[in-house]
Amino acid sequence: MMAIAVGDERSQVVVSDLKRTQIAMYAGASADFNPLHTDEPFAKKVAGNPTVMSHGMLVMGMAGEVLAGWFGVANVRRYRARFQAPTWPGDTISVTARVEAVANVDGEHRAEISVQATSGDKTVLSGTATVVLP
Repeated sequence: MMAIAVGDERSQVVVSDLKRTQIAMYAGASADFNPLHTDEPFAKKVAGNPTVMSHGMLVMGMAGEVLAGWFGVANVRRYRARFQAPTWPGDTISVTARVEAVANVDGEHRAEISVQATSGDKTVLSGTATVVLP
């Protein structure tokens, strides 16, 4: 069994200099072609944004990489997040996952994890996960 204690953390930069190409590729993979993500003139003129924004689910997936790398993808039982602020091309996104609780539940040793993604000094995503400790 993995030795995990309340307060243990993992931090990782999940993307440096987010590229428009990554946003476009995610649009294709998710079939989410909302012009806020794909059409710069629309994003600027209609929405008043400085440029296209990335998909919240793209950031959530990147943050999930920290959980999968730490505990193994098959051990993530639940993962939820709230999008706090948009992310833009050029952003560097860092993720911190922290063990908040450890308990035996239904015969499994589980941990409750908090997840926070930041870009610069702003929180762009906050969430929680339940993992089974291998």
